[in-house]
Parts: sequence; structure tokens; C-alpha cells
Amino acid sequence: MMKRTIRSEEQIMGILQEHEAGAKCADLCRKHGMSEGTFYAWKAKYSGMTVSEAKWLKTLEDENAKLKRLLAEQMLDLAAMKDLLSKKW
Repeated sequence: MMKRTIRSEEQIMGILQEHEAGAKCADLCRKHGMSEGTFYAWKAKYSGMTVSEAKWLKTLEDENAKLKRLLAEQMLDLAAMKDLLSKKW
């Protein structure tokens, strides 16, 4: 199993640009120490984007994850309150 490495949007876009310039996927994956699955996932996600667009996408995804967590916490709190109030005293 490969070690998980977090890459910046600039690095990801650079790797994708190398591929567009003619580098083979297998060679890129070996050079950068990543799987072909990761490469193709990036290609599907970031294909045709600029670095600034990729950064904006990452910002939106982070904000969306934060909002989903907040919603889940509120729903748990609400369920607990309803459960508490539904009990007979």
C-alpha cells in the first residue's frame, strides 16, 4: 500500500499538464509515487480547470463539508430534544 500524500492544487495541475504534454500515465505515477487510480480520479475531477478554479473548488468542498457537519450536529441535537420531550414525566 502506498503512503498517502496530500498534494496542492498546483502540484495536481502540474501532473495533469505533464500528461497533456505527452507523458504516459504509468511513467507519471511512478515518478510522483501515486496510483493510476488517483491519477484518473484527478483527471476526471480537474480536467480543463485552471489552478485558481481548482483552488476555488477545494474551498467550496471544504465549506460544504463544514456545513454538512453542522447540519448533522443540529439534527442530532433536535432528535435528542424530541426524545427527551416525548418521555412521560
